Amino acid sequence: MRVAEFLSYKDGFYFFMFENGEELIFDEVLPRVLKQFDLENDESLINISFRITFIEVYDKHNDDSVIYRVESLKPL
Repeated sequence: MRVAEFLSYKDGFYFFMFENGEELIFDEVLPRVLKQFDLENDESLINISFRITFIEVYDKHNDDSVIYRVESLKPL
C-alpha cells in the first residue's frame, strides 16, 4: 500500500499524486471502492490522502498497453 492524494476525476480517469510527487492516472476503480468513495461526484474527496492499493493490467493483445486499476482506498 502506498499513500496518494486524490486530485480529480475527469473524462473517465482518476488522478492521484503520490507522496514522492509522482502523478498516476487510473483508468479503473473497482465498483466496491466507488460505492464507498464517490470519486466521480463527491468534490469533498479532492485533496484527501488515502492508502491506495492498485494493480497494472496488461492487454493480452498488446504488451505495451497497460491500465491501472484501484483495488482499495483507505483514508488517512
